[in-house]
Parts: sequence; structure tokens; C-alpha cells
Amino acid sequence: MSPILLHFLPHYLASALYGLLGFHFWRTRWAETDKPMVTAPMQPWERWGIFGVLLLHGGGLYDGLFGTGDMRFSFSFALSLMLWLAVFIYWMESFKARMEGLQPMVLPLAALCAILPPLFPSAHVLPHADSIGFKLHFMAAMLAYSLFTLSALHAVFMGFAERKLHQRSLTKSLTSLPPLLTMEALLFRMIIAGFLLLTAALGSGLFFSETLFGKAMVLDHKTVFAFASWGIFAALLAGRQAYGWRGRTALRWTMAGFLVLLMAYVGSRFVLEVLLHRA
Repeated sequence: MSPILLHFLPHYLASALYGLLGFHFWRTRWAETDKPMVTAPMQPWERWGIFGVLLLHGGGLYDGLFGTGDMRFSFSFALSLMLWLAVFIYWMESFKARMEGLQPMVLPLAALCAILPPLFPSAHVLPHADSIGFKLHFMAAMLAYSLFTLSALHAVFMGFAERKLHQRSLTKSLTSLPPLLTMEALLFRMIIAGFLLLTAALGSGLFFSETLFGKAMVLDHKTVFAFASWGIFAALLAGRQAYGWRGRTALRWTMAGFLVLLMAYVGSRFVLEVLLHRA
């Protein structure tokens, strides 16, 4: 087996296992059958199966990011890490709420993103990665990205559930989802946590920029998109507090904030690394 294939083997295996688990959850929770629409709770083996794939995927990410001694990063690793964290957050939430009906969408997306690093292996070495300030900034930013990614997925689930309820269409996929109010409460918990982490990431970037790079933070497209996303989520939380925003209004603001934030790093790195071939 070639060293390159061996290096990326955890990503291939994790992608395949995510896909198999996603198919299993779709078949057992979403697929329409002639049996009564009673959703089975998440079984111990299913929870441990997801945890095992998380360990495999996490090991592959750690090796890809730090295996050369330097810290390497790219848009493919960013998306893969974001979905790893999203699956981990849903796995943790499954101990407190019904998450089995949400797995048929998040696990296939994780399968798609887990295989991106082998398909787009170009990565760049991050300077100053050994600095405590940079590590704090990086971790806050990635956790914020992951929480907002999960918030966007959650908003899609909620929109699907709300549309089905308005159509009075009772399907197995709908009955497998948590109650709408439970999903909304979880959505805003994730948005609040993501907003606080994004605030910490932007604040640490401003604070440590001159120390790390010898100059104040540059107002480039990444910074503009990041602050624009922060403003959108701040407006959403303010509207929720002042006017009780919920339902479709909250979902639209969530998706808008996520798409703007996605352009701040992943979109720009995709253009540079894939379209312009500048790692």
C-alpha cells in the first residue's frame, strides 16, 4: 500500500462508515413502510458506532493537520473538521434529546466532507501555529464555524418539519424528529454559543494580530465577511430578545449568517486552492 493511500486511509474509511450509518438511519427512521410510524430510540450500538467513526475521522484529521510537525490547513480540512465537530455535537446531544431522526441528513454530509482531504490534498502551513494566542483564535474560530454549520443544518430540518406540519402531512421522517419547540430551543442554544465563540475569535484576532504579524488586523475580504456574519447573528439574537423572532424569520437569518460566514474562510480558500491553484 502506497504511503499516500495509507496516509488518507482513515478519511476513506470514515467516509464509508458515515455513509453506511447514514443509510441505516434513513432506512430505519425515514423510509416509509407499512409498519406503524413508531420511531425507535437510538440504540446503544448505534451511538457507539457513531463514536467509533468519530475517533477514526478525528485521528485522520489530527494526522493530516499535525503529522508533518507543522500545522497544515486547507478548505478541505476546514469542511472536514467542521462536520466532524457537528457530528460530535449531535452525538453529545443524543444523550439528552431524540437525535436519531436528524442523523439521516448530517451523517451523509459528514461522509462527503470526510473524503475531501484526499480529493483536495493541497494545504498550506499556518505560520505562528505554536503561539498560544493563535491556538486560542483558531480553536474559537473552528468551534464557531462548526456550531453555525450545525445551526444551518438544524434550520433546514426545522423548515422541513414546519412545512410538513402546515401541509398536515404525517410521515415517518417527521415523526422521527424531535418536537419543533425542542429543535428551536436547541437551535438558539447553538447560535448563542457560536456567537460567543465567533466574538472571541474576532476579538482574539484583533488583540493578537499585531503581536503575531507585526501589524494591525488587515481589513480584507475574510475579515469583512466574518464581521458581517457577526452582525447578522447579533441582529438575529437581538430580534429574538426584543421581538420574539422565531419560525421562518429566525431560519432565514440563520441561513444568511451561515452563508456569509462560510465565505469568510472556506469560500476564499476554495477559490485560491482549487480554482487558482495557490495553496
